[in-house]
Amino acid sequence: MRAVRKKAGFTLIELLVVIAIIAILVALLLPAVQQAREAARRSQCKNNLKQIGLALHNYHDSHNTFPPGWIGVAANVPNPEGGNGFSWGTFILPYLDQGPLYNSFNFRLSMTHADNLPFIKTKLTVFQCPSDPKPDTFTEDGVELATANYVGLFGTGEIHECYHEFEEGHGIGECIGNGAFFLNSKVLIRDFTDGTSNTLMVGERTTFTDEDGEKHYATWGGAIPGKEGAASMVLSHAEHGPNHSKRNSGHGHAHGEDFGSSHTGGAHFVMADGHVVFISENINEETFQRLGSRNDGHVIGEF
Repeated sequence: MRAVRKKAGFTLIELLVVIAIIAILVALLLPAVQQAREAARRSQCKNNLKQIGLALHNYHDSHNTFPPGWIGVAANVPNPEGGNGFSWGTFILPYLDQGPLYNSFNFRLSMTHADNLPFIKTKLTVFQCPSDPKPDTFTEDGVELATANYVGLFGTGEIHECYHEFEEGHGIGECIGNGAFFLNSKVLIRDFTDGTSNTLMVGERTTFTDEDGEKHYATWGGAIPGKEGAASMVLSHAEHGPNHSKRNSGHGHAHGEDFGSSHTGGAHFVMADGHVVFISENINEETFQRLGSRNDGHVIGEF
């Protein structure tokens, strides 16, 4: 009689063991992959800010001043008390290889004029942190704007008080900051009497949802004229340390004026000398405020 050969194969138990081992390996590998991706995104974010810092200094070399925080336009002509909104981010476009986009704008018209609307919604990755989940554009008062994650330092004052001054007919009073950028500002390197390595210029702001469920975004183009707190889309004041809003149940302030990021532990900033630092969310708030002023005369230690 012919011998019957038994076919080799896995038993059910052996198969389950193999599946369990694979699942464990995947569980161990996934966090490592995520950490590697976040490290790459964080590196890209830092590189973005390095490019912005270099562009700001190239602008200064060409114009002998840093760009204005945002400019005013009224009746289609430059006016210090106008609320046009084109920001520092727009003025450094030629130094970020975006000369054609810069030349598309008509700066004698409002940012929201029909001639400028097609361009202010242009997505620019140099202004976006890849770690922050967000759409390419958002709509504010019927105007489509490109999202961004980097805003300039107004100083230690309350930036949103600026528009209260406009609404009450007091002119530009509260729109003059002690930081690097404010309304029609023309700040020179020599104005950083506290030292360019001790003064913040630009920092990260993450997208967040407030207690009313409304999403808050930043933009590189500017601020919408006349909207209370609109300047905070391109500027911020130095009050709380990075990621302060995250430490408060995930809610930011009404106008999103806090700095913060989707990175763990803090956020990136460009100093006035152009170098990029990562500032811990646990930084002393008084120290952070002093870093936001260019000329308060205070001595700043390690941070």
